[in-house]
Amino acid sequence: MTTLKKKDTAVVIDARGPRFSAAITAVVLASALATQSLLLIAFQLAVFLIGATKGPQFTPYAFLFKSLIKPRLKSDFVPEDVRPPQFAQAVGLVFAAIAVAGLASGATIVFTIATGFALAAAFLNAAFNYCLGCEFYLILLRARR
Repeated sequence: MTTLKKKDTAVVIDARGPRFSAAITAVVLASALATQSLLLIAFQLAVFLIGATKGPQFTPYAFLFKSLIKPRLKSDFVPEDVRPPQFAQAVGLVFAAIAVAGLASGATIVFTIATGFALAAAFLNAAFNYCLGCEFYLILLRARR
């Protein structure tokens, strides 16, 4: 997730990074859901904003992966195009924004549903290496052709 390489003008990241980030995201979202914390969901919104605009390799979670996890991994770099994970970050950003708006306006059911959807997607990525946002990106890409 942090090692960048050029491949036909597309940025390539280490695919293990987004899975690590999804695990942290799942913990943050579960904590926000359990505590109904505006601070936690706003923090996650900021992480999604960085990932959606600059790329997932620039998030605080990517920094943790690069500094703490990647040096201890024995397997080789696993390349992945940055565009599907970046799109997934944008989808997470939308859900986090809805959650923040819901909680800030007192519509806790909106917060709960939006956070629950984002948590489910993060859990799927962390536990099963299945990125819903990435798959949706690929479906949209195929439909555009």
